[in-house]
Amino acid sequence: MTEQNFETLLQRPFVSMPELLRWHADRQPEAPAVMQDEQCLNYRELDALMDRVAASLQRDGVPPQGAIAICAANSIRYAALYMGAVRAGVTVAPLAPSTTAEGLVGMVDDSEARILFVDAAVAGALEPVRDRLTVPFVTLDDSPAGRSFSDWLADEGATPEPVDIQPEWPLNIIYSSGTTGVPKGIEQPQSQRWGHVKRGIERQYGPGSLALLSTPLYSNTTLLPFFQSLGLGGAVRLMAKFDAERFLQLAEQHRATHTTLVPVQYRRIMALPNFDQFDLSSFRVKFCTSSPFPADLKRDVLARWPGELIDTYGMTEGGGVCQLEAHRFPDKLHTVGRPVPGHDIRVIDDEGKELPRGETGEVVGHSGAMMLGYRNQPEMTAEAEWYDPSGKRFMRTGDVGYFDDDGFLVIVDRKKDMIISGGFNIYPSDIELVLRDHPHVAEATVVGVPSERWGETPVGFVVPRADAPADAEAIRDWANERLGKTQRLAAVSFTDRLPRSAIGKVLKRDLRDAWLARGGDAS
Repeated sequence: MTEQNFETLLQRPFVSMPELLRWHADRQPEAPAVMQDEQCLNYRELDALMDRVAASLQRDGVPPQGAIAICAANSIRYAALYMGAVRAGVTVAPLAPSTTAEGLVGMVDDSEARILFVDAAVAGALEPVRDRLTVPFVTLDDSPAGRSFSDWLADEGATPEPVDIQPEWPLNIIYSSGTTGVPKGIEQPQSQRWGHVKRGIERQYGPGSLALLSTPLYSNTTLLPFFQSLGLGGAVRLMAKFDAERFLQLAEQHRATHTTLVPVQYRRIMALPNFDQFDLSSFRVKFCTSSPFPADLKRDVLARWPGELIDTYGMTEGGGVCQLEAHRFPDKLHTVGRPVPGHDIRVIDDEGKELPRGETGEVVGHSGAMMLGYRNQPEMTAEAEWYDPSGKRFMRTGDVGYFDDDGFLVIVDRKKDMIISGGFNIYPSDIELVLRDHPHVAEATVVGVPSERWGETPVGFVVPRADAPADAEAIRDWANERLGKTQRLAAVSFTDRLPRSAIGKVLKRDLRDAWLARGGDAS
């Protein structure tokens, strides 16, 4: 095929990921596709390995739209297994190794996985509940906890029966982080991933691009650039575990053009004393997603790290994306940007009525890339939906925000994190901004805890700077002098670190539970 043929292919209403990868394998067979450490699969090798995976799944009776689960650290085998399952039309449920054993049992059952692929670390963690998992184990690292991947995989040259993948089929089930309770299985259709790939064209993914990815493959944060890179013929360089200085070394060594990081990773990278010694001039675009990206940090990245910087706001459930091209709008760093073309973002009140610009309410969104629903949870799916008067379906984000006069979206806070104290609505993000300005504070978050007097009251959890005096009461008093009367902190509690999910979200529920368990006083 010619280059024009590929452009024509991209104009079709739907193209499956396996079809795109087969095209690249035919056109640029020796080009690197997936790399990690000293290993590298080119497109020809990846395509062949995908065939062997698909043939193995068909041999084992996993039908199209049947499911497998993967719970392991990032690896080339993980990536090839994922894509091979998609070639067979099989739905992939990538699970977080950091989840409790009980939680993993629940997610494996919910996904109805026919096979569970693990590594040695996950197999060890699952040992206490192994008798409750009836699915067979296959070990990606060939460890002895189950059938080894090498033995499970069909012989070289094996090819699967062709599968006519349909756009409405579920490609994967992404389980929510569980920061607010039991994780929910978000079923993303093939068409949603196709929409993601097409969006990657304008962000300069393609042959010659290299995305350096340090977040886990079970996260949509990683899967979005993963699919965009491979779908458009670029390379992916995986890190099994994030390390700020190692990230910069790899970026310089491999001449990385793209990356997607969460704010806490940007913070750690920019804080390195030797950051400016690395040659990062190859970067075309850097993305940030998953949690709020502070304006001061955006400003620092813009000043010292070459290439475009884009803050992406959206949900795994889909339903609309806003992007801030920070390099183009340096006066809008406090926002998450404007809706991307074809995405309809609105703000509604508690009664479900649409609000005009400038008024604060819940953010909802519609796009051509939305989840099918929460797996096996129709009631929760219905709760996540909002329909406008014409019957158009939107997804509720759970975020509170407003559009400014220029159409840029400002996120105020998470609706679930809002504290109602003495009848007043308090947004923790407002208090967090004040706390982070204190010279002795390295990190801070604010959580609402029960109070006999106020119903709820805010408590600050602070990671103090290593060289700072440890005086929590002094920090509380300093912050309260700068806060409104209803915002004042009942207490400040020091902690060595803020508990976070693998993609950097602060686990506020864990902090609240720990506070209550030790009898914290917020009366």
